[in-house]
Amino acid sequence: MKEISVQDLMVPLEEYVTVSVDATMFDAVMALEKAHEELDRTRYTYLHRAVLVYDEDKKIVGKISQLDVLRALEPKYGDMGDQGSFSRAGFSPQFLKSMLESYSLFDRPLSDTCRKAAKLPVTDFMYTPTEGEYIDKSASLGEAIHQLVMGRHQSLLVTREKDIVGIMRLTDVFKYIFQTMKACEI
Repeated sequence: MKEISVQDLMVPLEEYVTVSVDATMFDAVMALEKAHEELDRTRYTYLHRAVLVYDEDKKIVGKISQLDVLRALEPKYGDMGDQGSFSRAGFSPQFLKSMLESYSLFDRPLSDTCRKAAKLPVTDFMYTPTEGEYIDKSASLGEAIHQLVMGRHQSLLVTREKDIVGIMRLTDVFKYIFQTMKACEI
């Protein structure tokens, strides 16, 4: 795995979906839809599943995943703390379902919820990547896999010095590994 580097599998930043920090959720969703329509399917098997957010200096400062959009539909999730900790703590599916009623989650019509959420600034629900979500473009595939696995990340932001130059998606890494396994004729 040392012969393959991150830059061999990354999606260059200019080919990925981005929006400004001034954008709304609607802007981000529309940018993602447009990118899906324009994506070179001969080069990329998988559609983009996130939107990167840049600041006034054109530097990437955040990421919006599909889960971030769903979470933003219901503002009451913000009152609950880290939602991921609930399932990791071993709470039963019944308890998690009871939270839906206890917090009155999604108690409005979806059309009202979507209309309101569409106006939200992306800065209200974007995710700011942690230190462990950056990887240098010259890093090996093995190092990237290690970061993806240990951090349970769906992607890593690829850097050259301090600039973000692309994104390495778990789906692309998996596709490469899968193709390598097939070529090995195990």
